[in-house]
Amino acid sequence: MRTAIFDLDGTLADTSADLIAAANACFVDAGFEVLDPVADKAIAFGGGRAMLRARIADEELVDRLYPVLLGHYEAKIAVQTRLYPGVGGALAMLSYRGWKLGVCTNKPAYLAEILLKKLKIRDVFGAVLGADSLAVRKPDPLHLWETIRLCGGVRERAVLIGDTVTDRVTAKNAGVPCVLVTFGPDGRAVERLEPEGLLEHFDDLPGLLDRLLPA
Repeated sequence: MRTAIFDLDGTLADTSADLIAAANACFVDAGFEVLDPVADKAIAFGGGRAMLRARIADEELVDRLYPVLLGHYEAKIAVQTRLYPGVGGALAMLSYRGWKLGVCTNKPAYLAEILLKKLKIRDVFGAVLGADSLAVRKPDPLHLWETIRLCGGVRERAVLIGDTVTDRVTAKNAGVPCVLVTFGPDGRAVERLEPEGLLEHFDDLPGLLDRLLPA
């Protein structure tokens, strides 16, 4: 049985605008300069703390504002977030072909669950593991291995689809092939990471995965 595990932010969906809006709500309340939704887009994919640190040097204040940011984000988690073109069709085709599908993300698990449900794709995934699902998270291989296991797959027949160096390193650590999207926050710069596959559009994913892991 073949298993495809996906990162979430920057891979399945562009979540940057809603993440930045949540961070900016904190900055306005605390009197800091806000982030620019376009110029600071890449910072959003580093997570909530990365966004806060872009304006705040005091780690204690970052710690205090982080749960506030999460609250803002949960309240408006899918206002501007959109799936990348072709995601729904690709997931449906992979499921039809018998692939087991899962999500391994460094987003808090409860937020990943909420977002996937709002995007109407939660039901296709056998498992969704977030940053707080285990004692470790990506790039620790256990995070990926456990996602594969909970999907009913085996690591020897699995692949990770992601968008950043974190996903590339995770796949290497776990001993599984990696596909990186070229439309995420790093664009075509991910080529330098030498993944086993590069994804230009989700329409191409089923064929690409069949080449990497033949039935």
